[in-house]
Amino acid sequence: MERSGDSNMQTFHMQTRDQRIPSTSIVKIQEPSIQIEATVAGQFLRKLFQIVFYIQLFLVSILVIVLTIRGLIYASNTSRFHPKKWYPALLVSTASAGIVSFIWQSISFHNPSKAIKAAFWVSPLLTCAVGVLHVLIGSPVSLAAGTIAVVSGVIQSLYACWVNPRYEYATKILTVSTSFPPDKTAAFVTVSIITSVLYSSFLVTGIGGATATGSGLDILFIIIILLTFTWSMHVIKNMLYVTISHIRYMNFACGVDMNTQIALRDTVKHLVGSVCIGSALVPVLGTIRGSARAINLVAGDTDEFLFSCANCYSGVASTLITYGSRWGFVHVGVYNKGFVQASADTWQMFKKAGLVSLIDSDLTGAFCFFSGVAVGSICTLVGGTWALTIHKSYATEVSIYAFLIGYFLCRIALAWQQACVSAYYVAYAENPQSLRFDATIPIRIQELQRYQV
Repeated sequence: MERSGDSNMQTFHMQTRDQRIPSTSIVKIQEPSIQIEATVAGQFLRKLFQIVFYIQLFLVSILVIVLTIRGLIYASNTSRFHPKKWYPALLVSTASAGIVSFIWQSISFHNPSKAIKAAFWVSPLLTCAVGVLHVLIGSPVSLAAGTIAVVSGVIQSLYACWVNPRYEYATKILTVSTSFPPDKTAAFVTVSIITSVLYSSFLVTGIGGATATGSGLDILFIIIILLTFTWSMHVIKNMLYVTISHIRYMNFACGVDMNTQIALRDTVKHLVGSVCIGSALVPVLGTIRGSARAINLVAGDTDEFLFSCANCYSGVASTLITYGSRWGFVHVGVYNKGFVQASADTWQMFKKAGLVSLIDSDLTGAFCFFSGVAVGSICTLVGGTWALTIHKSYATEVSIYAFLIGYFLCRIALAWQQACVSAYYVAYAENPQSLRFDATIPIRIQELQRYQV
């Protein structure tokens, strides 16, 4: 395998810097590439998170089955809850989420330029439409949700205007990193979406059962189901993320094309614990860092006290993100590192390569977020409008659940493209002089340096 890699390295050095070679022309690796043994403490922590994840799946599954049966029995003896009016709206919106998400990831792959522009401009409009829907519903909770949606839509619009100059580079980096997707990517994404749709539908039945009685304990059950749903969706997304980034990293860094099934087997066999840890940390730390950026923009430098507080909070957020960024998932897959160590090593590598400012301005994550919000809003409009027409009192909760399902399904569908971009950045940071990379990143770095001057 090493001789094949050296041979391919020589072949690539004979190419010009701007030339790209399809992965299908490169030697295929059939053996796992797990290279680094974890420490005893690291292995224990991974195993613990893996066990906790599987146990919570089992317990929540039992809870959902019990709640569903109890809810149907309760509904047959009272007119308070109508399953035929509650379930169809949410199940249809769940199916819509799967279909729209798959179509959207295909559009973003074949036409990234239009997809990026559409995501940043359509998402605010759809979010505002969701706000209008909640206002029409008219309940106190829906009015609050509608206000949040409208404000969020306005903020998204302002952000879309602010990052408009970055669209061109975002299109380039997405195009260059996803030009030659791994074998069976479409099948992998399809299976992930179908699995997520079925799992979401299963949890929806439990939420409906808890809604039937609506006691204080049932509200707690709904919260527990939503929390396990959120974590599970992140785990599915990141399993896809780790697998695809592993394959693409091997292609970008070593010039070899790893078998997709082998990469998936490595992920399932060795990395579930690390993925579970990362799936718990990244959303929390990402939210902290995002809020720190927002506070910095609001505080400005006019008030010394506010500026110092915002600067302190930003420093804490920057330190935390070092140990819990999505970029660490690349090293998790390639080197079998623990997630925290992988994140720290990756971020240190970005600093040495002078890529931190470029990483901070990368729009791939924002594009995936806006796409998720757009699909979630579509599902909200589908389920919420249906419920508003059939049974108005169900419209608020159906709309909220539909949004969450649509958002996460879209993020899962786009995970492979985000993984390709991450693998490209990490491989470039390790060896910026490699002839496998074109001038996309160097040119962008020069542009950023000119802007700073």
